[in-house]
Amino acid sequence: MPSNLELKVRIASIRHASSLAFKLGARRGGVLAQTDTYYRSPSGRLKVRETQGKQSELIYYHRRNFKGNRYSDYRRIPIEGPREMKGLLADLLGVLCVVKKERRLFLYKNSRIHLDTVQGLGNFLEFEVLVTNGKRQARTLMKELWKALEIRKNAVVAGSYSDLLQRAGDRKKF
Repeated sequence: MPSNLELKVRIASIRHASSLAFKLGARRGGVLAQTDTYYRSPSGRLKVRETQGKQSELIYYHRRNFKGNRYSDYRRIPIEGPREMKGLLADLLGVLCVVKKERRLFLYKNSRIHLDTVQGLGNFLEFEVLVTNGKRQARTLMKELWKALEIRKNAVVAGSYSDLLQRAGDRKKF
């Protein structure tokens, strides 16, 4: 199973983070409108990702939820009929939540830098460093990204957008 070293950070300004990514030498990968439908899964996370203008994907991943750099093992399967797949998974597992976001993608070495505006949550930065040349190289590149994009430890977030949306929904109930 492929693996990433990942980090999620709450940010105040997409514009500022974009300028830091360009200063680092990252190249623009586009702006993506994405909808992720998460399903109840006995282990790991399972979602259907629909990206405007691109083929949909079924994505399974497993990672620990804690603040900081974390490894994620994942599988991505292209799907032709997202409506049918979503219906089947909803019937089998139940829908956990739906995450809608606008993602500004930057590419740097063997990493992806995501600047996300998530509906109901705000602005975030994510790093995904592909573990292609060993974990040591991935950790070294992650340190470079932390420094170049001026990451503050107190802005680091644990969990996925689905976790954050569920927590936000739970707080609104009280």
